[in-house]
Amino acid sequence: MLGWIGLSIALLIASALGAAVAFRADRSSLAIGTTGSILACVIGAAASISALVSGLEQSFLAGWPLPIGQIHLGLDSLSAFFLTCIFVISGLVTVYGAGYLQAYIGKRRLAPALTFFNLRVAAMVALVIARDGIFFLVAWEIMSFASFFLVTFENEREDVRRAGMTYLIASQLGVAFLFAMFALLGHNAGSFDFDQFTAGVTPSASLAGICFLLAVVGFGTKAGFWPVHIWLPDAHPAAPSHVSALMSGVMIKMGIYGLLRTLMFLGNPPAWWGTLLVGIGIITGIAGVLHALAQHDLKRLLAYHSVENIGIIALGMGIGLLGQSHRNTTVAFLGYAGALLHVLNHGLFKSLLFEGAGSIVHATGTRDIESLGGLYRRMPITGLTFLVGSVAICGLPPLNGFVSEWLVYVGAFQGGADLPVSWGATAIAAIPALALIGALAAACFVKAFGVVFLGEARTSVVTNAHEAGGTMRWPMIITALLCAAIGIWPTGAVQLVAPAAQLLSRSAPPVEALGSLTAITRVATMLAGLILVLAIVRKVLLRGREVSQAPTWGCGYALPTPRMQYSAASFVEPLLRPFMALIPTRIRRDGPNGFFPFKATYEEHLGDAAGERVLAPASRAFIQALSRVRIIQQGRVQLYLVYIAATLVILLVWQLAGVTGR
Repeated sequence: MLGWIGLSIALLIASALGAAVAFRADRSSLAIGTTGSILACVIGAAASISALVSGLEQSFLAGWPLPIGQIHLGLDSLSAFFLTCIFVISGLVTVYGAGYLQAYIGKRRLAPALTFFNLRVAAMVALVIARDGIFFLVAWEIMSFASFFLVTFENEREDVRRAGMTYLIASQLGVAFLFAMFALLGHNAGSFDFDQFTAGVTPSASLAGICFLLAVVGFGTKAGFWPVHIWLPDAHPAAPSHVSALMSGVMIKMGIYGLLRTLMFLGNPPAWWGTLLVGIGIITGIAGVLHALAQHDLKRLLAYHSVENIGIIALGMGIGLLGQSHRNTTVAFLGYAGALLHVLNHGLFKSLLFEGAGSIVHATGTRDIESLGGLYRRMPITGLTFLVGSVAICGLPPLNGFVSEWLVYVGAFQGGADLPVSWGATAIAAIPALALIGALAAACFVKAFGVVFLGEARTSVVTNAHEAGGTMRWPMIITALLCAAIGIWPTGAVQLVAPAAQLLSRSAPPVEALGSLTAITRVATMLAGLILVLAIVRKVLLRGREVSQAPTWGCGYALPTPRMQYSAASFVEPLLRPFMALIPTRIRRDGPNGFFPFKATYEEHLGDAAGERVLAPASRAFIQALSRVRIIQQGRVQLYLVYIAATLVILLVWQLAGVTGR
């Protein structure tokens, strides 16, 4: 199977180069990049699903031209699961992107978008099968820089350039922690090979704890843990919608993969690791959904929901670690299985929602929720698939989001019952947090779907809105069907993630703990079927009859206008009011004056608490501290030569001392 995966990487790189060569021919570039990516994803998806189902493990080792590592590739159930997510979602997004990029033909060159898109997919695949720390970091950096060029595709806009720079700084900050982690692990094992990490000298408790914290920060920056999530809300709105779909659906999950892979190097985890991840999950999930509620930019709203769902994944991982630390296999399996399945589920419904947002932007030219309304009548397919994604992301049955969140719920309840009281309380704390996250997410998507698709058009941008083309519609339809399939057949979904969850938890699936999931899903499916039957019966009964439409009674208003509808801000204001202390708010008002006021204005800008209250003060303090050492920068070449000579002497003495010590 590794050979087929390697073929997929080769196809992705070849098509990326082909798209770059056809730089001046946009349509040729689009055809080459899209065809190569689709073919690679089909081959890779077939190979990874086959490896996942069969439990196949493979390894490939080759020399590396540099003395610091080697090419070591491997395939196990954890890699096969993440490869399945990468290839399936990337393939669907590629087809969508082929239609989405049509609008840019004649306006800007498409080759950079296609080249870096395929390179990013290839880098993610290489990263997942890497079994050497140096090769892993090389693939990680290629993925990061390719993403930077994709985010800055429309680089003539100032907000896009700023978002790209924020992403690049955050990405390089995260990789600095990863360099430190791999350096410590490599020094302990005497090699950067992953097999030596596990087969060599087991890290001491203190070293393992340090490496765990470095991994949480380094990988958490890419995944979007609070407070290092700050790049997500800027990068997603700036990037083209199909790029946002892949970033949220797959790329940020590389941080989750990296953290899970690192846990396999560090031995049996202490309970505080699980407590830390549960705490991060609670804060990340609640902060993400609260900031999402406050947004009126549709893509920015979805970006904050990526933060929220990463919090749910972290909750599952934390519960899995708690179970593993106390050798409770049931709790460990449920936590890891819930986290892994939510990786797949979030990839599906979030890519679907970003594709829906892209179709809306494609049709109306705006992401402002307050400017939309009544789109369902003009874009029924987009509206229906967006509704499926909205229900799924809220964790409601019978769609896929419910299945993974239910596993995390059951793991938390089981942990509260079976673990020691002090650690069981941590698992119990996840339950009200999940409930609050789910409730606020439901309110947020009632706002998003209701204001965008229902009611009347609020502005003229909706007047000429039209349904997206077939290449954009079909990926959304297929993704919506996959969301429904996982929700209707939860046992199949659990079987899909079971091999990877078993590898992490070292335990078999607890059959008795999964029975309730099937029962609940069956009832929800029957309910959905009943609603569908009633809808069909209504359609049949009304066939041949004249159906008229009339305005809703407006309490005496004879001619209601779109301004009388709920706005997005007014809908969520009562929900946000109890949490306003947690969200930085800047208000600018110019109230009405006099008996006959000419005008009145009110502006409210909601910031990000992590950026304004945590990262901004920390960065200012860091810059101020660095400014104090500028005294060494005198502008004299002679002094710089002295610095170099002194450094070389210190290194030589250190090396000689090490040799003598042996």
